[in-house]
Amino acid sequence: MKTAPLRWDIFCRIVDNFGDIGVCWRLARQLVNEHGQEVQLWVDDLSVMAALVPGLAEEKSLQCIDGVRVRRWPKHWRDQPVTDVVIEAFACTLPAAYLSALADSAHPRLWLNLEYLSAEAWVEDCHGLPSPVAQSTTQLKKYFFFPGFTEKTGGLSREQNLLSSRDQFRKNAGNTRFLKSLGANPEPGDLKLSLFSYENPHIGSWLTALSQHSRPVHLFVPEGRVLGDVADWLGLTRLVAGQQFHREQLHLYVLPFTTPDEYDRLLWSCDFNIVRGEDSFVRAQWAAAPMLWHIYPQDDDAHRPKLDAFLSLYNQSFSTSAAGAVTAFWQDWNRGANPAPSWQEVLAHWSAIQAGARHWCEYLAAQKNISQQLVTFAEKQLLFAPRNLS
Repeated sequence: MKTAPLRWDIFCRIVDNFGDIGVCWRLARQLVNEHGQEVQLWVDDLSVMAALVPGLAEEKSLQCIDGVRVRRWPKHWRDQPVTDVVIEAFACTLPAAYLSALADSAHPRLWLNLEYLSAEAWVEDCHGLPSPVAQSTTQLKKYFFFPGFTEKTGGLSREQNLLSSRDQFRKNAGNTRFLKSLGANPEPGDLKLSLFSYENPHIGSWLTALSQHSRPVHLFVPEGRVLGDVADWLGLTRLVAGQQFHREQLHLYVLPFTTPDEYDRLLWSCDFNIVRGEDSFVRAQWAAAPMLWHIYPQDDDAHRPKLDAFLSLYNQSFSTSAAGAVTAFWQDWNRGANPAPSWQEVLAHWSAIQAGARHWCEYLAAQKNISQQLVTFAEKQLLFAPRNLS
């Protein structure tokens, strides 16, 4: 018997540019459009979200986009009815009045702390566990929900038709048309790359290596933090969207910030993608193409175990020599070393790395995605609980 849709509140406080809201927006859309749930997405900075979501009006405090009720998270909270499921995204801290209403509810509510993505082994042990904080109340329960890369975690964001849309896009030469819309007209055999990373003081050596490649190279650089380093290599003070440059074999295109769907098409159109943050990191894996993840650098190298943990899983899809080339390039880039020599090793193992990237994508696709797992988890907790429809 089909159960009635659950009502969800997702709270998102934008911290690191677009990554947090990108994850929450994709999740909200999937819960509504693929699982028939009722979702409100509370966002503290709609101006950032408006850059990602066409049609979103940053001045409106309430609007419906793609079936999701998008609401401004006000600085001074006003009482709101609580929902069946509340997602506190990335430990953003719920409003005190809302949390109090949850605790005082006459009906069971489910409170989920959606954590950051990690491949570290302890994630499997902590996923789905109740938080000790929640034990102070009799009705309210809070659980840790960890996205991840194995069947013992909460999975990754993936729309139902994502991979079939990707394959159809490539089959129908959508990548060729898409790149032409960006002003590029690569020939078969040309190398196509996207670059969306944090600052890298040694990126110039890599750009020089690209300019000396045996075939033409087309590099697409969306607006972001790496543009300053690219500008330095070009001998310029700044770069703006729409500019194009030609240096020997390298054709470089500066792209405007784009929507999540358009960014997917860029990833699908390139042979190698350099990405940063959680959302673009996941989307690059669904492109089933070679990639590099520029992880957010933290004090005291606290990010390094997280990077190493992912590589230990990811490299299981590669031959030993290809895994060595991937690891060297990722580590050089992330520690700020000269990445040009290890890039040559990537090129030397190109076919094997392509095969490994496809294998990794297939491995992930065999798992349930995060929206499926969230709905299943919530229904298990609340299926027989009475609804408060007020």
